[in-house]
Amino acid sequence: MSQSDVLPRFNTARKFRLGLVINPYAGIGGAMALKGSDGADIRQMALAAGAEKKANQRTETALQVFAPYKVIVQVITAAGEMGQYVAEKTGFSTEVIYTPQHTQTEATDTENAVKCLAEYGVDILLFAGGDGTARNVCSVIPESLPALGIPAGVKIHSGVYAITPKAAGRVVEKLIQGELVSLDDAQVMDIDEVAFREGKVRARQYGAMRIPAELHYVQAVKNGGKESEELVLADIAAHVIELMEDELFIMGSGTTVAAVMDEMGLPNTLLGVDLVQHQELLASDLNANSLFQQVQGQNCKLVITLIGGQGHIFGRGNQQLSPEVIRAVGRENILVVATKTKLQALNGRPLIADTGDDALNAELAGLIPVITGYRDQVLYPVAEPV
Repeated sequence: MSQSDVLPRFNTARKFRLGLVINPYAGIGGAMALKGSDGADIRQMALAAGAEKKANQRTETALQVFAPYKVIVQVITAAGEMGQYVAEKTGFSTEVIYTPQHTQTEATDTENAVKCLAEYGVDILLFAGGDGTARNVCSVIPESLPALGIPAGVKIHSGVYAITPKAAGRVVEKLIQGELVSLDDAQVMDIDEVAFREGKVRARQYGAMRIPAELHYVQAVKNGGKESEELVLADIAAHVIELMEDELFIMGSGTTVAAVMDEMGLPNTLLGVDLVQHQELLASDLNANSLFQQVQGQNCKLVITLIGGQGHIFGRGNQQLSPEVIRAVGRENILVVATKTKLQALNGRPLIADTGDDALNAELAGLIPVITGYRDQVLYPVAEPV
């Protein structure tokens, strides 16, 4: 398929048929530092630890964008938390054509729901989840049916997701309005969660799906590979370490932050969040609740980097950095670290904050200093919420 292929303009002689499938447990392991949500045992651990299911909330954010058009939209979906509840809550005409077979929905429920929607004949499939959900959808969706993901998971390496829930809503809004929207094939990626919990990223491609290729709203596939600019990383680390006085330092995930920890000779949770003070490790791999308890009322700085190729600084693999934690730290105390090569690879695209809190996303928008070397910083934009 080429970029010249486009979705046909919507025929207003009938309602726009939106297929909707939600993985209610998507992302439930993120804030609890469980590195994913695959498997009933992981979901049970997350729930026992007080994790909240947020996939429906993120879907509601997407649906609200095109809610003004609900008179001409019919949502075809699965029962309960797989789509029915949020569609009805936002006031859309809703038809349920699949009922999940498990109390805790499983991959087979996602796959069966997608099959039913495809047979019904929807105009586009909107689904909420992470990379595991995308794999499930990809395994059964007909090539001819366009789809778009609402990011709600811990792991989002796939190019089939919008950059934020609101962005997903904007794309659907364009379709409902009858705008010409290009189509493209996007990769479905996923990683080995067992290896992920051991700090190793092993990603592979599981196929491709046809998506509305609105580049302003749909994310790029995450860049792989290990950062090789060792001297630049050492310079970045030296700058951050020089800033360390009496404050608590929250060390986020990613190889650039790991370089700072390595320079201090401290063990690092590559895919988690650690707490450092006076260049000593206080706590490792904290979840959102314990992290908030540690930093509430304290003078803190937060060291984060961006996901290569995508530009996300919040909302991708670091859900431990909850809105409460970010607000407790304050925007002025966020230290973004990245090599200039990593920034240049964004090709001018802004950084993205997808915290799950629209007001906070707006507060984080604007120019932010990025540490790119020793006493070397550049100003780079964080996008306005879309």
